[in-house]
Order: sequence, then structure tokens, then C-alpha cells
Amino acid sequence: MTFTFGRLFRVHVFGESHGACIGAVVEGCPPGVPMNTEIMQEALDKRRPGTGDLTTQRRERDRVELLSGVFNGHTTGGPILMLIRNEDCDSTSYERIRTTPRPSHADYPARIKYGGHNDHRGGGFFSGRITAAFVGAGAVAYQILKSIGVEILTHTTRIGSTVLSGPVSNEQIRENVHRNNIRCADEAVAREMELEVLDAKRAGDSVGGIVECRVLNLPVGLGEPIFDSVESLVSHAMFSIPAVKGIEFGAGFRASEMRGSAHNDPMGVRDGEIILLKNDAGGILGGLTTGEQVVFRVAIKPTPSIAIPQQSVDLETGEAVTLTVKGRHDPCIVPRAVPVVTYMTAIVFADLLLLSRTNAPLSELNGHSGLLR
Repeated sequence: MTFTFGRLFRVHVFGESHGACIGAVVEGCPPGVPMNTEIMQEALDKRRPGTGDLTTQRRERDRVELLSGVFNGHTTGGPILMLIRNEDCDSTSYERIRTTPRPSHADYPARIKYGGHNDHRGGGFFSGRITAAFVGAGAVAYQILKSIGVEILTHTTRIGSTVLSGPVSNEQIRENVHRNNIRCADEAVAREMELEVLDAKRAGDSVGGIVECRVLNLPVGLGEPIFDSVESLVSHAMFSIPAVKGIEFGAGFRASEMRGSAHNDPMGVRDGEIILLKNDAGGILGGLTTGEQVVFRVAIKPTPSIAIPQQSVDLETGEAVTLTVKGRHDPCIVPRAVPVVTYMTAIVFADLLLLSRTNAPLSELNGHSGLLR
């Protein structure tokens, strides 16, 4: 088992969905980084469910308790320990499915792997609840990146069959994403997406979607090929988020339909700096950042806990059973995945920035090397 991610900026997470708490320990954060606990709390508040019929009725406050590693508003260089208590658990609906695994959940393989000793309540550490710890730790990384001008913009581009098809500017994402419960940069499309979620919920069903992430103002040359390329690390981080089933960078799978002459990104010069004239590569070549914005999209599956009867098996009797999942579940987890993608991405690039000082001279990091000297 491993609950740790990162090489220099290391994040260790702990806890279960219905346990006493969840949390994270962050190691390797440089000393002297301004650390605003209000920004950390704002990050966690973004992950909490919104209001109305679009989200779960489980209402955790997600108040972060910062227990070490920050003093007088700055990091000390020591481990940063944060705790988030579980205060609104209801485990009653899970006792009846202890031996009848829920379709498309980790219940069955986890029971086999851990010999039945895993915490089955709410999925234990397989639950999306663990992503609150991801966000708390990522908020530390986010503040490192923010201090050197790196910005992360994330938004919903698809819910079921409803797609944000037109171009969306960075400014639209900044302005609109947190004005609607869907986290879509186009408020008119967001309303259509809401209707699709509500339609699935009325049917006792759920729906998935796609989240796009853009990382701006990165220096050229971040990444540690071959096995720690930017794509490798981002993909690793994204697939640590429960419900992520796919990822693509830049043109992504559409590149398979293109000719090289269409897919290649021509180079030019603007104000004395080398630039790419378009960005089908998604800001990454050879596993290294190009200086253009890194762009990727992740596919989020429908919430597997649904009210529609499904077939399962009683593991004690070996007989087929019909299972109706009860409890408090989101009909669509895509909007809540938006901040999780943001802050997991921050962890990746904070680590890559720290790793960069072991290789290329920091003077080459486009003027962004002050923090890392």
C-alpha cells in the first residue's frame, strides 16, 4: 500500500470516509513560503457540495486544523500536518451491503485484497471523501505556485451529453466557474448541464462528464523524463482521484485523426521570446513543458451509487442478489471534482519545480527561481 505522492514535495494522506478524520502530511515544502490558512479553507470549501438537488446531502464542514509546519504565517520547513474531522457520518446503510458488493465500487476487490479487514463504510479510503485531504495538501502547493506567478484554471466541459463546445477564454473561467454549481465557464451551458443532472437524479440514476485543466505561466523544461515526464506525473495524480477513467493532453485522442502537418505546433518569435503559434501539444513535448499553457482533460465516470436496482452477489452464500444502493450520494460528482483536479495538479507542479533545481540552473526558470534558490 502507498498513500504517498511526490519525490521532493511529498504528500501523505490518511483516514477513511466514516472514520474519525481524514488528513494529510506535507513534507519538503521550502521554509519561508507565505501560507494563508484562509486560502486553504477556501480550497476545501470549493470541494464541499453545493446547495439544492445537485449534490449529496452529507454536509461535512471540512474545517482544516493546521497542527504543524506553519508559524507566523510562513512555512517552517518541517512537515505540515493538517486534519479534517468527519462530523456527519451515517453508516447504517452500509451494514446491509457488507457482503454484497456495490457494482462499479471497490467493495469486492478490496474485500479480497485485505481479507475483509478493510473499512467498508462509505468505501473507506476508496471513497471520494479522501479527496478533501488531496485538496488540503494541494492548497499548500497552490500557494507555492501562486507566489511565482503560476496559475491553474479548471472547469467543467461536459456533463453526460451536454457539451461546452465553443472556445472559452481564461478570463471566462476565472470569472464564471464559481458562479454556478456545475463549475462551467459558460453560464447558459451550465443551466443545460444542471437539467441533465436533475433528469438523471429523477430516474434514480447518475451521470458523468469531463473536466479541463489549464496551467499557465510555467517555465520551459519542467519534467523528469523518461518515467517522470509531465504527462506521466499528471496522469498518476489524476488517476489517484476516485472516478477518473481517462485523460488526454492538448488535442488528445483527436490527434489520431490528424495529419502531422495539422497537428504539429509551428514556432515563432514574439517580443524576442520563442513561442508556439498553436498548442495541440498541450504545453508538453518530450515530457517537458514548452512554456505554453499545459492543457489536459479528465473523464469522470457516473457515480456508481444509484437508486436503480442492480445485480450483485452475496459473497457468503454465492447467490445472485438484487441490490438497491441507499445512502447520501451525488447524482454527478463532476462539479466537486473540479477543485480536486486543480489542487492535485498543484501538487504535481510544485514537486516538479523543486525537482528542477537538481538539474538545470534555476536562472533558466524564466525569472521564477527566487523561491527555489
